[in-house]
Amino acid sequence: MPYNAAVKVLAVINQKGGVGKTTTVANLGSALADRGVRVCLIDLDPQAHLTLHYGIEPGEALSMYDVLTGNKPLLEAAVNGKEKNVAVVPSVIDLAAAEIELVGTVGREQILRDSLRDTPLLFDLVMIDCPPSLGLLTLNALAAADEVIIPLQPHFLALQGLGKLLETVSLVQRRINPPLRVGGVVLCMYESNTRLSGEVVADVTQFLEAGRGSNAPWANARVFESVIRRNIKLAECPSYGKTIFSYEPGSRGAEDYAALADEFIESLHIARGAENATDETPAAGEAIIELPPAPPTESTPSIEPEENASEAAQETMPTPPDPRIATPPPSDESPSAATTDVDVNVADNSPKDGE
Repeated sequence: MPYNAAVKVLAVINQKGGVGKTTTVANLGSALADRGVRVCLIDLDPQAHLTLHYGIEPGEALSMYDVLTGNKPLLEAAVNGKEKNVAVVPSVIDLAAAEIELVGTVGREQILRDSLRDTPLLFDLVMIDCPPSLGLLTLNALAAADEVIIPLQPHFLALQGLGKLLETVSLVQRRINPPLRVGGVVLCMYESNTRLSGEVVADVTQFLEAGRGSNAPWANARVFESVIRRNIKLAECPSYGKTIFSYEPGSRGAEDYAALADEFIESLHIARGAENATDETPAAGEAIIELPPAPPTESTPSIEPEENASEAAQETMPTPPDPRIATPPPSDESPSAATTDVDVNVADNSPKDGE
């Protein structure tokens, strides 16, 4: 398999639990793989729900904990999923202690990005399943990603947290990852027969439209037309270690994620290179340990704060058309010139009902 220098990295993020992050990463990844996209799914949540979704037992092999704290190569921890063109980098509960263990590490929010850059990637797409918080693990995902995908349950409380999430994305974009953009919002557990769902969709769409032409990272974001309807089969399939396509391919959940995969390939310009891949890959569940020679890579430059922090902090944000979306306000606070760390202490550890 050739090294793919143009791999796209997507971070699937929402600090609220139970909105469909893991379900989306697992099933959208499977649908994209079925369409010829070579996919690597990274489980960055200590709950390891994505790992279990693919029938991998946490702790049996290397995990993201070893990558972040033990400096292990990413592909050394990756295992082949049960489906063609899918590899999974599993999680483990020990990952919850990573924030404490890395507290004295310089550049701790950029470890995942450096690991991706230093690894000869064999994929077209990397999708990161983030924990329900805005802590160090999520910052690592934002620092490594090209685009952010936000699964959103069309409820009032889920809508309220959108502003804080966008504020964090904007901060990381200014200080750590300038190319970072918000790709769009995926509506999960959607119920078309409720008025609330329609109102939330209208509010989010109007908010994103108001940001067109601005410098905000969500200036070109969209609400994906393919919505994920509430479907009990999506909740059942993780208990069997299967995606919806291997568990109940005729269900509405499979139909919705298949439509979303087609829209993703078109709108996010995801390459499909599986036809160039060889069949010499490990069996499902086996580690991918034979790495091809890495191409020459440039050293990662250190990220320095902007010289004129006050001007950067005063970048204008679009005003939301509805007060229910808490728009990130302009902030005069900026990191000191002596550090590049971004400290975000907002966390929401609510249970993940649907993941």
